[in-house]
Amino acid sequence: MAFELAQRLKVLPPYLFAELDRRKQEKIEQGVDVIDLGVGDPDLPTPEPIVEALKRASEKPENHRYPSYVGMKAYREAVSRWYKRRFDIDLNPDSEVIALIGSKEGIAHFPLAFVESGDVVLCPDPAYPVYKIGTIFAGGEPYTLPLREENDFLPDLGSIPQNIVERTKIIWINYPNNPTSADATEEFYKDLIKWAKKHNIIVASDNAYSEIYTGERKPISILQIDGARDVAIEFHSLSKTYNMTGWRIGMAVGNEELVKALGKVKTNIDSGQFNAVQEAGITALELPDDELDKLRAIYRERREVMSRALKEIGLKPYESDTTFYIWTKVPEGYSSADFVGRLIDEAGIVCTPGNGFGDAGEGYFRISLTVPTERLVEAAKRIENLKL
Repeated sequence: MAFELAQRLKVLPPYLFAELDRRKQEKIEQGVDVIDLGVGDPDLPTPEPIVEALKRASEKPENHRYPSYVGMKAYREAVSRWYKRRFDIDLNPDSEVIALIGSKEGIAHFPLAFVESGDVVLCPDPAYPVYKIGTIFAGGEPYTLPLREENDFLPDLGSIPQNIVERTKIIWINYPNNPTSADATEEFYKDLIKWAKKHNIIVASDNAYSEIYTGERKPISILQIDGARDVAIEFHSLSKTYNMTGWRIGMAVGNEELVKALGKVKTNIDSGQFNAVQEAGITALELPDDELDKLRAIYRERREVMSRALKEIGLKPYESDTTFYIWTKVPEGYSSADFVGRLIDEAGIVCTPGNGFGDAGEGYFRISLTVPTERLVEAAKRIENLKL
């Protein structure tokens, strides 16, 4: 029998990381020693106190039943305390915090709460593909905002046509940024909030990388800016911060109306995150800062090693001290896909082509610093041997 896919699936390109995984497996089956610098999946283990907390919590019979749709109150309170400690933001755990089954789930579902057919959602480009995918699933129209290096990879709000602005329900932002590793300034957030209020547009901020920084300046939350609580919801995750990608635990916080609407979507779609994972999440959020400092020191070393090697080869990485990505221009004469294809075929290195994150990513490729330092050194040697 032949079954016809829904139009919403027909218009989607193959999911970027699924295609990379396919090509990686192909090389592994050929016996190639593959160095995977593609997907941003930390290689470092989840801190032991979190693992132990899960073990204890999973043995509690009361945790084996359906969890709360919006998350355990103890988890939401832990999120509120963490935001206060980290960003000096006061959040009401009963109305301004909701637990997520990983931030990807919340990001994908959020447009369902506000977007109707014909509505526009402003999506950065290059960007995490789910902003656009969630918009399409909700029946909306993604309108891409190019992020250019000459503008520090910040969107130009003034370039958006007025007829698009009038139809816009949501604008997605993501700083520290995946894939470019750029960070946003306080001034940018102030201008964005003023603009969003003027046009009655929701600001959806993906702040999953706020704790992955290697410099002196700590990335900020949009909710630290006056007036943000009127228009903004922020999505966060324990995945990158605590090496918990497989655990699927995150949170959305901010404007009470926006959080409540997302909660209404979730009550009709999922049954919440396993309470034992939420208890482990509480332990994560209460870890001392020196636990994260150890992780940052590792990423700092990896960034320095790889950036130096790329420059010695003649490549031009974007200078940054946030996220665990390096965003680099491809050599002269290559497209993103051609260069990344050569890396896989001739060097056994998996990187992500910039155009896989959107048209504005053409001319770049992304390296994930999620392998041990010695493997990064080996990858750099292999690239050098290509004689670009």
